[in-house]
Parts: sequence; C-alpha cells; structure tokens
Amino acid sequence: MATDTASSNSLFPSQISMVTLAKFDFSPPVIGHETGPITPDPGPGPSTEARVAVQDVVNTDAETAGPPKPKTEKERMNTPLFFDSGILKEGAGGGLSCVFGIVEKERKRAEKEARFAAKKAKADEAKKNAPPKAGKKEKKVETAAEPYVEETPAGQKKILKSLDDPAYKSYNPEVVESAWYDWWEKEGFFEPEFTSEGGIKPEGMFMVPAPPPNVTGALHIGHGLTIAIQDTMIRWNRMLGKTVLFLPGFDHAGISTQSVVEKMLWKKEKKTRHDLGREVFTKLVWEWKEEYHTRIKNQLKKMGASYDWTREAFTMDENLSKAVAETFVRLHEEGIIYRANRLVNWCCKLNTTLSNLEVDNVELKGRTMLSVPDYDEKVEFGMIVSFAYPIEGSDERIVVATTRPETMLGDSAIAVHPDDERYKHLHGRCAKHPFIDRLLPIITDTYVERDFGTGAVKITPAHDPNDYALGERHKLDFINILNDDGSFNENAGEHFKGMKRFTARKAVVEELEKLGLYVETKDNPMSVPLCNKSKDIIEPKMKPQWWVRQKALADTAMEAVRNGEIKIRPATSEKDFFIWLEKIQDWCISRQLWWGHQAPAWSIHFEGENVADFDYTNNDNWVVARTEEDAQEKAAKLNPNKKFTLERDPDVLDTWFSSGLWPFSTLGWPEKTPDMSNFYPNSLLETGWDILFFWVARMVMLGIKMTGKVPFNEVFCHSLVRDSDGRKMSKSLGNVIDPLDIISGISLDKLHAKLLLGNLDPKEVAQATNYQKTAFPDGIPQCGSDAMHFAFCHYTTGGRDINMDIKVVDGYRKFCNKMYQATKFALMRLGDGFVPRPDSRKTGKESLVELWILHKFNKAAENSNKGLEERNFLLATDEIYRYWLYELCDVYIENSKPLILEGTEEQKRSAQDTLYTCLEGALLLIHPFMPFVTEELWQRLPRRPNDTNPTIVKAGYPRYTEELDNPSAERSYDLAFSVVKGIRSMQAEYGVKDKAEAYIHAKDAETFSTTSDQKPSICALVKGLESLRILGENDSLPEGCGAFVISEICTVYLLVKGRIDVDAEIGKTKKRIAKAVESRKRLEKARAVKDYVIKVRAEVQEADRIRLSEMVAEEKTLQELVAKFEGLRT
Repeated sequence: MATDTASSNSLFPSQISMVTLAKFDFSPPVIGHETGPITPDPGPGPSTEARVAVQDVVNTDAETAGPPKPKTEKERMNTPLFFDSGILKEGAGGGLSCVFGIVEKERKRAEKEARFAAKKAKADEAKKNAPPKAGKKEKKVETAAEPYVEETPAGQKKILKSLDDPAYKSYNPEVVESAWYDWWEKEGFFEPEFTSEGGIKPEGMFMVPAPPPNVTGALHIGHGLTIAIQDTMIRWNRMLGKTVLFLPGFDHAGISTQSVVEKMLWKKEKKTRHDLGREVFTKLVWEWKEEYHTRIKNQLKKMGASYDWTREAFTMDENLSKAVAETFVRLHEEGIIYRANRLVNWCCKLNTTLSNLEVDNVELKGRTMLSVPDYDEKVEFGMIVSFAYPIEGSDERIVVATTRPETMLGDSAIAVHPDDERYKHLHGRCAKHPFIDRLLPIITDTYVERDFGTGAVKITPAHDPNDYALGERHKLDFINILNDDGSFNENAGEHFKGMKRFTARKAVVEELEKLGLYVETKDNPMSVPLCNKSKDIIEPKMKPQWWVRQKALADTAMEAVRNGEIKIRPATSEKDFFIWLEKIQDWCISRQLWWGHQAPAWSIHFEGENVADFDYTNNDNWVVARTEEDAQEKAAKLNPNKKFTLERDPDVLDTWFSSGLWPFSTLGWPEKTPDMSNFYPNSLLETGWDILFFWVARMVMLGIKMTGKVPFNEVFCHSLVRDSDGRKMSKSLGNVIDPLDIISGISLDKLHAKLLLGNLDPKEVAQATNYQKTAFPDGIPQCGSDAMHFAFCHYTTGGRDINMDIKVVDGYRKFCNKMYQATKFALMRLGDGFVPRPDSRKTGKESLVELWILHKFNKAAENSNKGLEERNFLLATDEIYRYWLYELCDVYIENSKPLILEGTEEQKRSAQDTLYTCLEGALLLIHPFMPFVTEELWQRLPRRPNDTNPTIVKAGYPRYTEELDNPSAERSYDLAFSVVKGIRSMQAEYGVKDKAEAYIHAKDAETFSTTSDQKPSICALVKGLESLRILGENDSLPEGCGAFVISEICTVYLLVKGRIDVDAEIGKTKKRIAKAVESRKRLEKARAVKDYVIKVRAEVQEADRIRLSEMVAEEKTLQELVAKFEGLRT
C-alpha cells in the first residue's frame, strides 16, 4: 500500500484548509482564568486573527514529527500502479487527506503562481506610472518578540492565557512548561496516597528510590535518561491508582566532592585542607554542598521529575548517618567487618585508598608516555627492564625482569620454580641487594612460570598483589618503601629517600647501569591501573584498614536473584551480576578523607604506653560503637581498672557503604517507621549497568543482611549515553551536555564559554571546542523537557549504549507541536459550549470511522500498558506515537470532518464525543512520557460531568476495554480508507483534478459489501470524484485505467484513457513485471529452505504467506494492465 508522503512528514499540511476553518464557529474552554475540573460555561473564543494564525502554523509546519515512520512491507506491496509517462511506478502522493493531497498542493501552487504573476504585473505597471521618488523611505525595523513572562504566582494553578496571545500561537516549551511544577509540588500531587486507615491502596504500591546524584556540580545527560525512565514508570503507576512514592535524595560523594572543593580552595586561596584543619574544611564542604544541591534540585524540577520532596534524603543526614553507624557496629560484632593491614589500591594524588571498582585498568600495547599528576614530564610505561642480582658469596648473577624497576628497592626475595634445573644449585642461597644492606633469599614456588623470561622473579610483597600472596606463604618481609604522597621513605635507601616514585624509576636504572647490573629494556604489553577520579597511577600499598567479608553476603544475594525474589533486566545485566559476585573479594571500606561518615571506631591507648609501638592492625586495640559514650563504656568493660584514652579513627567510610543502605535508610531504618512498613522492599531500582557492582550488588547484600528482606523486587539497568559518534561522554571531548541546555537551548558561543569554567587544560579546551563546532554548529535548539523525556524513553531498547543525537530530540519537539496544534484544532471542532458525556462508553450510534478510531485507541492503550509492564519502552513509545500521529491526527481528526460539518445532529454529536474520548485518551496515554504539554492541553479540555480531578497527574491511565475491541471495524475502515488513498494517489499521479471516474474491483462478498456500504464516505473524502462504481468478482473491468492494488481481493482503478503515452507505459510496466517476478521468486526461495516451517515463528510465516499472495496479485494485475493498454493501441 502506498504511504502518504505528506502525512508521513507532518501532521496537518495534507489535512486542513482555510475554507475548513471558515466553516466553524468555535471556542475553547474559559481562557484567562484558573482552569477548573469542569467548564460548562466557555468564554469567548479566539479572534479571526488567532484562527488564521493557527491555520498558518498548521499549513506551514511540514517538518518531520520525530523519526520518520518506515514503510512496511505491506505498504510497499500495496503501492499504486500508475500508468503515466510510460512508467508503472509507486505513487508519490498516497494522500491521507481529501483537502491537502498532492492534487490540492499542485492546484494551490498553480493558483499562487498565478496570483504572484498578476501581482507582479500590477506592480510593474504601477512602477511605470509612479511619480519620481521624493527620497528614500526608511526601512521599517521589526521589533523582536517580547520574552515570555509567566504571570502565575509561584505555586498557584497556572493561568491559561487566551489563544490570541502571541506566546500561544504555536508550541513553545518555555511557555507550556512554565508554572506547572510549582503547582504540582505545592498541591502535594507527588506525595503517596493512602487509604483512610493510612494503609496501601487496593490497587497496590509502587516505590522507586532515585539513585542519589553526587553533590559535585551539575547533572549531565545521563541523569536525564535516568529521570526519564524512572519518572515515566512513576507517573504511569500513579495513574493506575496505586500508592506511589518517588523518593529523591543526594549523595555526599566523598572522594569526588572533597577533590573538587580542594581544587577550588587551591585555585582561589592557594591553600590546602591541612591549612584550614578538618573542622573548618568540612564546614566549607557543607557550604559548597548547599550551593550545588540547590542547582541540581532546580535541574531535576525542570526535567519534570515527580519526586515527593517532603521525603528528600541526603546520605549525611542525621538519620542516614545513624543507619551507617548501626550497620558498621552490627557487622563488626558478627565479625563481618574486621581490621587488617593488607595491600590496598593507593592514590597518591588523592591520598586515599580506593576499591577495585574505582580503578580503571588501561591496556597498553607497548611503550607509551602517560601524563601523571604532579609530574611536569610524561612518564614511560609499557616497557620491561631486565637486570641482575649478584649471588652472595660468588661471582654468579641471577637475572630478573620488571615493568616497575623502582620497586626493586622493596624486594625481599627472588623466586624460582622448584623443578627448574638452572637454579637448583641456588636453592636456599641469597642474592645481595646492590643499593641496600639486604639479603634476598632465593625461594621456590610453583607460582613461577619457568618458561617465562629468565624463570626467576623478584618478589616485592608490600607493593604487588601477586607477590603479596607469595610473601604470606613464605613468611617474607613486607617492606614498605612508599610514603603516602608517592615519595620514597628510608626503607628505599639513603640515596633514594625522598625521591618521587617515577623519578626514582629512572634513577634506579641509571644506578644499575653504573654497577653493570643493567641488562636490557624491551617493549611489553601491560595493564596500567588508573584512579578514575584523579587519573593518577595506582600504587599497591600496605595499609591498616577496615574490611568487609563479602563471600557469604554475595552467596545470599545470588540466591535471591536465582529464586526470583529479585528480577534483573535486561538478561545481560543479570549475567554480569553473577559473574562479579562469584569472584567477589573482601571490600576495603576505609578512606583517608575528611568528607564523609567517620568510622565509628576508636583506638584504645593505655596510660604510659609508647605511641610509636601502637599496633593499629590489632582488632583487640579497637572498640567499635554507635557513639563515643558507648565506646567509652565498652572500652571500660574490656579493660577494667586501667586508665586509657580513646582516639577516633580519622578515616571515613567508602561512599558506597552508605549508598548501599539507601533503599532502607531513606525510609527511617533502623527505626520501625510507617514508611519502612509501607515501602520496603522497594518496587523498582532503576540505574545504569555500569554501577551494577558499585551500588546494586552492595544494596542487595547489605539490604538482606540488615533487614532480612531483599531491598527491591526488580532492577532495571538502562544504557549508557554516548555522543552521536558513539564516544563516551567526557568533559575533555566537549560532548558532556547539561540537560537544561537541551530544554532551553544554547548558542555555540555559550557552549564554548562553559568549557572555560572547568579544570580543562588549554589542549583539552581546544579539542572540545572543535568537537562542539562539528556536533552543534548552530548550538543546541530549544527542545523542551517533554521532547527530551520522550526521546530518552524511545532510545531505551535494552542495549548497552545509546548514541545520543540532538536532532532526534528536536524531532520530538516538532512532534509536541503536532500534538499542540491538533488539540487546538480539535477544540475548534468541538465548538462552543461542548460538554462531554458522563462516560466514554459507546452509544451504538457510532459510524465506522468512529468504531475504527476507538478500536485503535483501545489497542494503543493495551500495547502501551504492555510495553510499560514489560519495561519495553520502545514498544510503548512507538504505540503512542503511532496512535497520535498516524491514526488520531492523520485519519480521524481529518476524516470525521464530513460527519461534524455535514452530518445530522446525531452524527455530529457522536463524532464529537468520539473525538473528545480519543483526544483526552491520547493525552492520558502520553502523559507519563510528556508531563508538561499534556497538563497544558488537558486543562484546556472541558471536563466530563462529575469529573472533579484537578490534574492529569492524578487522572486514570487508559486500559484495554473489551467493549471497544472491534477488529471487524478495523478491517472495514482500513479497506475503505485504503481505497481513498489509492484513488487520491492515482489522481495525483495522473493530474486528474475533477470529473474523476473510479472503480473498485471487489473479489469477494465481504469486500463488495464493505466498499458498497462505505461508498458515500469514500466519495466524501475524495475531492473531484464524479463517479464511483463497485465491481463484483465477475464484472468486466474497465478499459483505459490505472490500477492500485489494495490486496489480493481488492483493486482500485482510475480512468486515465487519453492522458497517457501507451507505448511507453507498456514498456515500463513489463519492466515492473520482471521486478515483481524476481521479488516473488526470492520470497518463494526463502520459504522453501530446510526447516522453515520449524524454525520460523508462526506469525512470520503467516506474514510471508500474505505477502506472497499479494505479490501474485500484483503480478496478475500488471499482466492484465499490459493487455488492456495493448488494446488501446487499436
């Protein structure tokens, strides 16, 4: 079937004429007053100028409404067969409208050209006869449109201005999205609704804890995706009548926040945190947090996130801090948290420990120069250095190799394989360190690969993860050579003491050369660990820290997923969840920071003891308690009759420790609160797959351990947002986008200016600037929150990544304009004083097109609910988009015109009632995806009697209704409308503007009956149609006609005799036959393959069967056309 190219690209150009508008006397609900639930007394409608303005927008906005709708195979196969200029080809028009099809466009273009020519001739004549000019007239300067100013008082229900207002001529996100959020929030529409007894409503409960954004600055586009998905689910469930809670909050983000504030402090005052002291510095961070918290909160509101702000949480709030202490104490009492001096990931730049998940391992293929913080020159990596150790008491040497030659200063042994014949004579002997008075025992261990390198391995237990395990097995010395700042200590020897680690790297090699111990340096592929915050090279270092035993916790978490208590979507994320937990290791939760939850642990120092001898690794020297008073009491019981002082551990806990408690600490735990009773476990945890391990797994482990229940029933992992080239978002690339810049728009110059506000170096600024020039040559257009919200949901297909393109979002802004204009036009169709019926049930008086649109609405409701239930956001958005654009707007709003304008009062009223039901339903369907524009438009609709609902936020979401299900009406009207499209397409192809003669060849009784019944409707919808005849299966077909194949049982003909080049058409039709035969044979071959019937889904097989029959019908019709046109030669 041919598609309507006009309607595929715009909502109205092919549907509404100025004549159409002139026939109406209409007005919307009361304008200029606060909108109410019922509008029985409409005020004055828009002026003539406003109506003309509306029509201008409708007729000129031919931009694509979002991504183009692909032509289906059925549409391709049902393409009209035109006999024009010697070619049988697909229809260029396919007009869905009798008013603005291709024919109408050509007529208007011709009229316009004629008017222009007449006007020009008149102007030329006037110019000839005009008197000489007295002087040059000043050119009139057009003034810029006044910026929109919202007049609604903050928190009050929005005052809807008249449609005459210039700001309301067309869709403007700034205008539409203003005022609503403050009102929603003030009225408490986002707060959960309970029964009169304070319990969960019968419809059920739905709760989503918002992943708390870090208070380190502004949100980025990834947060926009998160909010779009979560808010859609929240609004949908709220409209289903459930008790709904969308709980907002913020994370203190220990490392990130402290790092940013320290950089700011140094930049402004050239001071470090140590210059201020812990108390003053922490106070400064709190001040910084408040400033950025306000900024982020504003972003969230602009994006329409329907949070219950009365329950806002922050990870360092009093109660959440209490939950952290409670968890630490309980886990310590059970031995799950313990103290140990073990190897950690140490960031010299940030001076803190990091977890494995905070370390990025960068793979190098060979020699690579990397930038390292606090080094003026780049540092060499990707090389392996070989050198020799002399054997004590002989002239013999043993050669070892390392990618980190500086660590040889901490070597405490050399290991060889016990079966390596080359070194058996050295077993039990020692090598001598060349720079330090130290002997290195030569030990044997099967860990050593004797065929790799020289088969001898240097062992540095205190600075290498592999050597650490070997050192423990052989009880080697653990020699720490590194200070916290990355310089070497006295254990590295006097020559290297105080030297920076990578400066020492060069120095060690130089000294080895001097001693004749250096052998060679070669390229070596390797992995370099980087801090994902500072980009410093991570150093393995021994530190006494607090650790969490995770194996048992992980086993319980995996069991909860296996038995279905927690469902993780998509399936790839569930697989990743198990892979990580099966290999889990103990978790170091100590962080050497000042910003965060200080560990609730105190070291016990007895009177008279030597501080230097205190063992910070011994658990017996520590007391863990909820408060300092509790700690004093515990220490006294453990050490009766002893004098002591307590010193609190200065370290804070890993941010992910407090975040791991988020699902229940935000509800009041450890207290037994109503919120804990009502909303725990949470319903859904929605987040990015990249923090499945950082956060989700830890919430599951800690949630089950601390509460005895899973923290949530479902996890949905969304994709990561990348730029249009598929690159990860990075400030240095210039592709990080502020959601507010998409909502409000931003010029290219301002995008460039934002790059200068961060900490990028000049080279990175230049790189980012160049990208922005390429990606956003005209800046970012104003798209609005709704378009962004909808786009992100449509992007969510279950894949790992989203390649974000601003053009897609801008396309949905145009779609918003379609909705906006369609609603305004529908209000005009409804007319003055229209009051909807009390309910949307059918009356039994509906015409076929009404039954058709009600069926389509019902299917859209069914499939959108199905999509949201299954978290198939692509299905839900596609269904709603299609219904709005291609069914409600392109078909019903246009094709109900004859009923409303020319039908009986009963027909008119029925068509209006259906229009109201389907338009309001369309707004309700799309509200979870587009909250602002739907509220704006819904408030302008009259309310049904007894409908006192003040907001669309609380309106009921449409659901499938068996009464509206009508496949028969769907088939019948699809057939009738396909006939209309076929005739229009051929009219456009052949230029038949009037006195058209058309024929419908119905090859079965049902088709004959349907087309006969719908003949008046078809004639009304086809402009210039003088006659239409319905032919039965055995009736003779007309001569000299073009044909449009609707299906194998229906073909439409248009008389074109005398308008075509017969010989040329015959030749081109034969070529078309050849192509049709080729297509048919390809499909037949595909159906003939082995196991086709077994392996191919039944619905696909059925579609192939129908397609093949339509191909055969097309072939036959083409052959018949050739024969008939052959007859025109005589």
